Amino acid sequence: MFAPDGTVRTPYRALYESISGLDASDLSARSTAIDRAMVDQGITFSLSGQERPFPLDLVPRVITTAEWTKIERGVAQRVRALEAFLADIHGDRQILRDGVLPRRLITSCEHFHREAFGINPPNGVRIHVSGVDLVRDEEGTFRVLEDNLRNPSGVSYVMENRRTMARVFPDLFVQHRVRPVGDYASHLLRALRAAAAPNVADPMVVVLTPGVANSAYFEHSLLARLMGVELVEGRDMFCRDNVVYLRTTEGERPVDVIYRRIDDEFLDPVHFRPDSVLGVAGILNAARAGNVVIANAVGNGVGDDKLVYTYVPEMVKYYLNEKPLLPNVDTYRCWLPDEFDYVMDHLDELVIKPVEGSGGYGIVFGPEASASELATIRRKVKAHRRGWIAQPVVQLSTVPSKVDDRLAPRHVDLRPFAVNDGKEIFVLPGGLTRVALPEGSLVVNSSQGGGSKDTWVLAARTSTAERELEQPALGASAVDGLTAEQGPELTSSQQQQQQQQ
Repeated sequence: MFAPDGTVRTPYRALYESISGLDASDLSARSTAIDRAMVDQGITFSLSGQERPFPLDLVPRVITTAEWTKIERGVAQRVRALEAFLADIHGDRQILRDGVLPRRLITSCEHFHREAFGINPPNGVRIHVSGVDLVRDEEGTFRVLEDNLRNPSGVSYVMENRRTMARVFPDLFVQHRVRPVGDYASHLLRALRAAAAPNVADPMVVVLTPGVANSAYFEHSLLARLMGVELVEGRDMFCRDNVVYLRTTEGERPVDVIYRRIDDEFLDPVHFRPDSVLGVAGILNAARAGNVVIANAVGNGVGDDKLVYTYVPEMVKYYLNEKPLLPNVDTYRCWLPDEFDYVMDHLDELVIKPVEGSGGYGIVFGPEASASELATIRRKVKAHRRGWIAQPVVQLSTVPSKVDDRLAPRHVDLRPFAVNDGKEIFVLPGGLTRVALPEGSLVVNSSQGGGSKDTWVLAARTSTAERELEQPALGASAVDGLTAEQGPELTSSQQQQQQQQ
């Protein structure tokens, strides 16, 4: 929000003027209204077995048109490269033959499933929905922290955050041209229908959920409702003659596309865990026969393995013959001898992450770890080098956030969501900004006490002052900046969205 000299950056000016006029009681009242709205709408997440309202901070994050254009292009490029990679390793494996990636990198991946061979999507899309986690470093550069290609969650919070903010701060949207996010479900439905076999005129699409006990059940039900499709559990379907059927009050109906929110291991008890009651027995055989499409595809997990992630820049060059638009966070691969030695020598300076970890669990921040914690992680890394990576501590950029009765800087990341329909990749303008609410924390996951912010992508610039240079983040007091590049002309669809907004 602020430049290093203390002046308010132009895109944040109207927001600053609105919020600075509120006293502590006003902030608390608005924050209480947000929490109440979240509870009333059932926007919760499960933590330690308890349903809690998802924390939404009342100060939005603002991203300019030019900055978003760079993110949008970078995310789309990354998805295209990963699509080519997944098709390759489940087919000819040319990238392995050419020695760009070591073969044991793939075969040692926990999410590499041989059961996925022979399953070729009709329109070639395996990553129907993706979430690419981005962070802005000390120099103001957006970097990719990790890829999510299996069942990325959080898009429901993007849409509901916007609805809630519009109710609590209606005056702010009059002063800003913010690109809408409410049309995500229509893009998703179009992509899912396009994934069906070409001989199906009117595809039957369903959302497969593990059930109400799942922490993301709110999102499953919201997306099904917005798309106008059935929300089903595994027990609602069965396979016969390699065709998946849905039990309805009007009889059996064949299912063409399944947007599943269940992990691979629980999807089909015939091929994976035989004790699973969440999936549908025989669903993989039906997919292999071309009678049903599973979105996202089985085996996508090999693409978002945290060690495979370190090779994505090579994939971009190999498959697309392009330079990566979004760089990775610098990462040390503990399975390589030289990099392993460096990690062991600098353990107290690095962030150590389990390759198969998620939700912020298992991460060790070297500078904050005790001697016994460092000794423990040292033993774990030595015992299983393939299972760990290490990264420098990245001082994530910050945005003002409500803390008690005041505003204070808190670290944030960004998860843009991309939808691939086989012809174009739509990147939802804004994505999910997650904020680490504990002071000094760099872990933004909700399971670790994190919250979220409404993310505003401005539809157009209104003055040359908005082209000011982005200032680098300054450690723990870093602030979100702007780019110096002029944004492109709005497309006709963007102009229509602007007019509608």
